[in-house]
Amino acid sequence: MNQRASALWAKLKANRPAYMLSILLTLTLGILIGTVISYGVKGQDKKTASSDAAPLLVPSPQMLSSQFSQISKQLEPSVVNINTESTIKTPKRRRGGPNSDDDVNPFDDFFDRFFGGQGGQGGQGGQGGQGGGAGSIRERSLGSGVIVDAKGYIVTNRHVVDKADRIRVKLQDDPPGVLHEAKVVGSDPETDLAVIKIEGDKALPTAKLGNSDSMQVGDWVLAVGSPFGLQETVTAGIVSAMGRNIVPTRQFQSFIQTDAAINPGNSGGPLVNMAGEVIGINTAILTDTNAYAGVGFAMPSNTVVQVYNQLIGPDHRVARGSVGIMFNAQENPAIARVYGTGSGVTISDVTAGSPAEQAGLKVGDTIVGVDGKPVKNGDELVSDIASRKPGAKIVVGFIRNGKKQEVTVTVADRAKLFAARLGDDDDTGVETGPKESKLGVTVRSLTQEMADRLDVPANKGVIVQEVKSGSFGEDVGLSRGDIILEINKQTVDNEDQFNRVSVGLKSGQDVVFLVRQRGAGRQGGTIFLAGTLP
Repeated sequence: MNQRASALWAKLKANRPAYMLSILLTLTLGILIGTVISYGVKGQDKKTASSDAAPLLVPSPQMLSSQFSQISKQLEPSVVNINTESTIKTPKRRRGGPNSDDDVNPFDDFFDRFFGGQGGQGGQGGQGGQGGGAGSIRERSLGSGVIVDAKGYIVTNRHVVDKADRIRVKLQDDPPGVLHEAKVVGSDPETDLAVIKIEGDKALPTAKLGNSDSMQVGDWVLAVGSPFGLQETVTAGIVSAMGRNIVPTRQFQSFIQTDAAINPGNSGGPLVNMAGEVIGINTAILTDTNAYAGVGFAMPSNTVVQVYNQLIGPDHRVARGSVGIMFNAQENPAIARVYGTGSGVTISDVTAGSPAEQAGLKVGDTIVGVDGKPVKNGDELVSDIASRKPGAKIVVGFIRNGKKQEVTVTVADRAKLFAARLGDDDDTGVETGPKESKLGVTVRSLTQEMADRLDVPANKGVIVQEVKSGSFGEDVGLSRGDIILEINKQTVDNEDQFNRVSVGLKSGQDVVFLVRQRGAGRQGGTIFLAGTLP
């Protein structure tokens, strides 16, 4: 027995490392199993009954995409590609320099810059240099439109077809190279909408217009058009905001904002809801790169319908009422508190010769009602008066120096009253305000207040209010805010003198302006701007 024990002990000593490792592994495994069992028992003790929990369901991935594709197939045949050709002037060089304080407005040439490939406003004659030297180039642009009448009537943006020498339309089913000649039925600069028409031998597919007032932030929408000339392009997004005003001076441009991708060439195409209805016309984008940045704007369909119905009428234009006043685009309660009773619209400017001036309304008066109906803000006032027919009479309630008064005002045609500012020519022969001359320049006599503000002599020269793009005035380098003192050695101290001199100018005649420019005017200096009248 002792012998056997001794032999076993000797064997253990010889293999001690292996046996020790085996024992340690066994102990470790036992500890782990015990820990897991213990944790499982404790975890079971903490579980809560879940018999009332509803299982989660994953919706079919085909539902939404199928709806998108159905709407796309429905709308695409009515969406067209618009090709335009136009002749534009190329002024010699851009005005600028250390003495120039030209306003830099991010919305200048807003629509031209972001759609159609026009690239913004051209340059102007160099300061102090000779005018003229302008050439011209043929320009081709692309846009979109949507057929709303089977007879060939198409809604698009005004800036897509404005000043085009030739407009051609490509339909979805047209063979390559086939284009239809189109004519402009009418356009509206206030909303940047236009109606064009093509002739056809068959009824064309049309889109159905919906009610834009039914749209809410977060609703799905599709944008259809031809970005960069890529016809039948569909992008999806949501309504990001409603009633967005991006250009304060455009009182009738209240947009639907969307993040559906809109790029150059989409302009004039439809924005569509999930019922396949057009609830907007894609008009503009807000970007620093001239391409999609997630912020696009569409003119609401309710506005489109109102404008369309007037453009297809006998006059082919939109008539809106106005009394000839201006006010701050951005509401400021402090203004109303100082000039009125805490509400209403305070007049900041009265157009010369306008119904408001004739009725005795003045700067600083606060309009608080029209025909007995209270006016809360500028949008309400513009909407009310714009809906009135020219010639209608309204009773305007206003506050002056703390006292409430009333006056009867005859509504005028807004387009005629603000023809220069809107860029429209008034061909009625009735002068209702500052009128553009053959020089492409609208001027106004210098008042004492304006002269004091500009630090220039009163009743000496006329101030330039507008310069029409591509006009002779732009070619020679005239700019808004310049003061014209003489034309061909003849003094022009008021609008009447300016009109008499400009009317007598003939085609091919040299024209020399003596001008006190903005910037140079602060130092009392003047320069010559000259060119040959086309």
